[in-house]
Amino acid sequence: MSEKKAVSNAANADKDWQKTQYANLIRYVPSGTYFARLRVRGKLIRKTLKTDVLSVAKLRLADLEKSEREAAESSEAAFKGRMTFGDCVEIFKAQTIASTLLKPSAKNYRQETVETIVRTWPGILARDVRRFSASDCKTWAAELSRHYSPSRYNGTVGVLRAIFKVGMEAGALYRNPAAFLQRAKVRLKVLKLPDAAQFEKFVAEIERANGRDSRKCANLVRFLAYGGFRISEAHNVTWADCNFGKSEILVRGDTATGTKNWSVRRVPMIPEMRALLERLRAERSSEPVTNPVMTVKECLQAMRRAAKAVGIGRLTHHDLRHLFATRCIESGVDIPTVSRWLGHKDGGALAMKVYGHLRDQHSVAMAQRVVFSPEFAVKA
Repeated sequence: MSEKKAVSNAANADKDWQKTQYANLIRYVPSGTYFARLRVRGKLIRKTLKTDVLSVAKLRLADLEKSEREAAESSEAAFKGRMTFGDCVEIFKAQTIASTLLKPSAKNYRQETVETIVRTWPGILARDVRRFSASDCKTWAAELSRHYSPSRYNGTVGVLRAIFKVGMEAGALYRNPAAFLQRAKVRLKVLKLPDAAQFEKFVAEIERANGRDSRKCANLVRFLAYGGFRISEAHNVTWADCNFGKSEILVRGDTATGTKNWSVRRVPMIPEMRALLERLRAERSSEPVTNPVMTVKECLQAMRRAAKAVGIGRLTHHDLRHLFATRCIESGVDIPTVSRWLGHKDGGALAMKVYGHLRDQHSVAMAQRVVFSPEFAVKA
């Protein structure tokens, strides 16, 4: 009976997979997602292409196949003889391109970081990977820290470690010479945000400018400030995502790459957001629900001009996200809740670092309302 059951399970599993007319491309029937299935140097590789669109799957399959074969060739060369840092870099690049876990922006960042390493460490590509010492890495890192910001420095050091790890995995290196490089301390940005009155003047200044898209830019500024969205998320909010019945907005992010941390979240409409959306929907009532709510992609130039005109510091799209969080906390919303609205996945740890001082100020203000006698109640 057990053998028959095993045969039956295997048959059902086979039905879940559907061959396509293209070599090395298969489709997982239950989800409709396409997968790459190929052999490289005798090793069977099956990886998701993270799409259910055939034309997109074909393009991603070609990139994946190329990177897997290049990585296998570089790894084989390492076993046959001397392995240079350049060999490790090529494998690292191939692995980065083939990864389905990294967003395009993360892949571009890695590529830029590799270029930084090569540019700041002359001759590094041709050097035998076994000839690097911890002292060499510390000397290079000390010079790097003089020319780059702490966050950029940390990212570059992280990629250097990852490249040496490739050499370790290939058997050409037994220890990572960059393992003991310390991270630089990153100072949090000092937030200089407008108060409620300044923000109204700021938006009004954008709106009354004579530009073709001035009103649209003002709407985008309000939308970002009232919802705390990342600018890339705001681009992709459609009318279908705005649930007026539940008074919430569904944030999906880019159709291909999703939000920054791949999650979908719901952000409640604060009163100003609801009023904004109702006004815009009334003005564009004939639009399909699949249309994006915002009709401009960015408004930095308009924001710079308006900030200068009303006498406040320069603001960015991301500053409006900070403004949303700040107003929420000042209004008494707890930090873990604000963190969820922002799409953070750390339970509020990052929000606590950035906005924790606001909680303390709010706590002091609330303490002034706690009284035991009528005498102090009158004063309060």
